[in-house]
Amino acid sequence: MKYTIFIVLSIFLLFSCSQKPKHTGVFVKDINALNNAIQQASPGTNIILANGIWKNFQIKFYGLGTENSPITLKAETPGKVFIEGQSFIQLGGEYLTVEGLHFRNGYSPNNSIIKYMINNDSIANYSRVTNTVIEGFTKPNRYTNDRWVEFYGKHNQLDHCYIAGKSNDGETVRVFFTGNEHINTHHQIVYNYFGPRPRKGGPRAETIRVGDSKTRLTPGYVNVSHNYFDACNGEVEVISDKTNYNSFTNNIFDKCEGSLVLRHSNYATVDSNIFIGGDDSDFYGGIRVVNTGHWITNNYFYKIRGEHFRSPLAIMNGIPMTPLNRYKQVADVVVAYNTWIDCASPFQIGVGQNLASIDVLPKSEIRSAAPIRTAIANNVIYNTKPDKTPLINHDDMSGILFKNNILDNNRSDFNEFDVFQNEKLKMKQINDWLYAPETKNKALDSVFNGYDFARIKNDLFGASRSDNNKVGAINQLATAEKFKIDKSQYGPDWFSTEKETTEPNILKASSKSGELSNLILQAKPGDIIELTDTEYSISTPLKIDKDITLRAKGENKVEIIYKGKAHTPLFEMNPKGNLKLQNISIKGQGNQLAFESLAENMASAYNLFIDDCIIDNFNYILKASKGSFADSINFNKTVIKNSEHGFVLAADEKGDYNAEMVTFNNCEFNNISQNLIHFYRGGYDESTIGGVLTLSNNLFTNCGKTEKSGLLIKTPGIINVHISENTFKDNRVKLVALLWGEKNNHHRNNTFINSGEIKVEDQQKLEILY
Repeated sequence: MKYTIFIVLSIFLLFSCSQKPKHTGVFVKDINALNNAIQQASPGTNIILANGIWKNFQIKFYGLGTENSPITLKAETPGKVFIEGQSFIQLGGEYLTVEGLHFRNGYSPNNSIIKYMINNDSIANYSRVTNTVIEGFTKPNRYTNDRWVEFYGKHNQLDHCYIAGKSNDGETVRVFFTGNEHINTHHQIVYNYFGPRPRKGGPRAETIRVGDSKTRLTPGYVNVSHNYFDACNGEVEVISDKTNYNSFTNNIFDKCEGSLVLRHSNYATVDSNIFIGGDDSDFYGGIRVVNTGHWITNNYFYKIRGEHFRSPLAIMNGIPMTPLNRYKQVADVVVAYNTWIDCASPFQIGVGQNLASIDVLPKSEIRSAAPIRTAIANNVIYNTKPDKTPLINHDDMSGILFKNNILDNNRSDFNEFDVFQNEKLKMKQINDWLYAPETKNKALDSVFNGYDFARIKNDLFGASRSDNNKVGAINQLATAEKFKIDKSQYGPDWFSTEKETTEPNILKASSKSGELSNLILQAKPGDIIELTDTEYSISTPLKIDKDITLRAKGENKVEIIYKGKAHTPLFEMNPKGNLKLQNISIKGQGNQLAFESLAENMASAYNLFIDDCIIDNFNYILKASKGSFADSINFNKTVIKNSEHGFVLAADEKGDYNAEMVTFNNCEFNNISQNLIHFYRGGYDESTIGGVLTLSNNLFTNCGKTEKSGLLIKTPGIINVHISENTFKDNRVKLVALLWGEKNNHHRNNTFINSGEIKVEDQQKLEILY
């Protein structure tokens, strides 16, 4: 008996000892326990956050780890610790690691979410944030400035993180240089997935900014490599480099409406990056070059269609004796072994030359210093359709040495400026966007060996250039054929960047009181609500805070009569509201609004898509608050009539504006008394698309009778205005529109009957914002 008990106990003890403990570290379940664990931490301590939701997580993580024994703060299960509410984390000390957190459903009450500094006496060095997600953790007010990640100190790292959805003012990631303890940093920003950043409608919306104009002489040594940038569309600069000796290598820019911009930097390395565009946007950008000493090599560009500041390759003019915050002349730059496939005017030289604006801009804004001592060599431009202008010269190119640049322009030679060697290349299409030269292309065998070109040792995919070196980014077909984009190497290993798609539900709404508003409240994003009766009476605003479609069930129009209080909207547009109306007539009482955004806390954009509708008898058709932003306002085959005001899109005097794509096609405007379309952008700034207004095939009659400005369509400061094939009849105004000729404002084939005219003013004087 004793022997049996002994055996059982021995087996039990052996089994118990062989089991690994569930938690190897300090396991904490609340903020107090976490703060105590941080205070007691020593090198090698693992602090483990219990799975679940942590509200108002405001943590100052200070500690002194070592290289081999860092202090780690991590999730019990990566991706199962959710940081919500008003939350942030600040790091101070050395060799700290934060791992596996998911920030969502909230925002930081401070200027940042993750900050590599607690205060001036507690700066983080040799510290790392990894395997973490920040998703939609944006300020309620889009004008409130913050950064999501702030770098200070030296040798800090952000890796394998997913960061997306910032819609308010300020950069997503910012590297600060505020003293000697913050220079020569050697920070690493690597293997991250920078997900979609929506258009902001103003400047200060970079995805990564390294320094500022005051640090243009500062050594940075920041490495931004092996990251994936997906639809980072905040503004014209996806990356803005403003210090020196930084590296941008092996990144992928996938349909980003902006560029990698060497804004105030010198001696940057830009190597082996891939820029993927497409036919669906004219704003996809490439590389913009300012200042001195950059090496731009082995980069690949596909269907980059941006113009001017967003050009596939934009070599800028500088300003003589430039102020710190403006443009230094390009000098001593090398652009070699790059490839452009089906890009629009890929070489643009002297971008920003603005001598024509000398009467409306101060002398300190005139970019008249052309690039000097620069080499553009051994590059390939390949077009499957001819490009009339593969190179655009905005000023003087005499300071640039062009050597061995091969152009295959689909049998359409380009001989102007004598900068290209016209050839017929054999190219293999490997996937939707990747073309590589076939093995036998004699035209690519002759390379120009410029000064120090021997430092370019490999091609885009890492193949050696030591033997059989060739022109262009791709030196060996075999390595290109093996290349595939593996999105799993970017961002956290536990987080999927692929968003699930579901079929929309089709819901039926009768005219019974409250039924439509209740269905809108209960509907899931993407759902369709069919209106089954012929007439609906609505007495309170319908809140739109999701993607929702309202449409008539049959072919006949359904009428919605709004009987709400004066000065209230039928449709109240909230953040993320995406409203589609189809085959519906809406009618007011003359003192309300058809559509209105919230007056404040419009954290995210809204959209309007109105098709085959009638809008009648409102005080305002659309009134947008200064703090709101619409990505798309699209009216098609719609009648808009009998209203005091039309579309009022206001904005602050900061270069901001509050709608990006505004389109009216095949619409009828009748008896709109004033502010038919007032689309406003205040101040002179070049960091954005600048708004797009498109009016085509519309009829405007009896509008503008109380318009004090004498202008029917008001577009002050808007960069892109296209007015074509419209008829203007019996509108009591002096001018239909006053266009800004120096920008992308155009009109053609319009008919005017007792309606004034369209006038073009080449130069307009606006307030300088910097």
